[in-house]
Amino acid sequence: MGRKGRNNDVYGVIGVGRFGLAVAQTLLELGKDVIALDINAQRLRPLESTAADVLVIEEISMEAFEDAGLRGCRCIIIGVGKDIEASILAALNAKELGVERVICKVINKEHAKILEKIGVEVIFPELETGARLAVKLVSNLTEDIFAVSNKFSIIQMRVPQSYDGRSVLDANLRKRFGVNIIALVHGGSVNGQIGPDTVMHADDDIVIAGYNDMLDRLQEEFQR
Repeated sequence: MGRKGRNNDVYGVIGVGRFGLAVAQTLLELGKDVIALDINAQRLRPLESTAADVLVIEEISMEAFEDAGLRGCRCIIIGVGKDIEASILAALNAKELGVERVICKVINKEHAKILEKIGVEVIFPELETGARLAVKLVSNLTEDIFAVSNKFSIIQMRVPQSYDGRSVLDANLRKRFGVNIIALVHGGSVNGQIGPDTVMHADDDIVIAGYNDMLDRLQEEFQR
């Protein structure tokens, strides 16, 4: 059974195929609480040794989501793609639970259109893969990108030499570009507790969240 009475900094992942698993693992690496649900127990096995709450559900229903503790989630990501009926049902139930942000993997424009009408953000994994490759090809600093929506993304970038030894406060990326540093990777270890005194080094990676236009400006700055 899921834990109840959580704080709202929890992410639910429904459908743990390749897409859902990648999302869950990345969120865990960033220090977030994750509830992962799937009808197939086999798909959940890669998460059993992690800090995630792993739950096998018999059906996609409001009761199952409620029992899993999804009501208080900050965001629910739905990785049920090929079964469009199940995907839409999962999205409706998530919205009915009062979860403000619901993101759903879709397989075609018609699928996306239905979900967008009920206030769900959509993502096309195939297009996302292409976007990630394109970013890597044109930037020698950007390591990876995750498009949360068509306007907002999370990117992982190497710290440029010009920022070596500078603190988060000194770099002032939030004020200058409207983006937030949410994690720093140093020597293979992830630090998700970023404060104004956190120091960046040229061999570090920083994980940054923000609107795409602001991230583009930041990447241009880092390339100079």
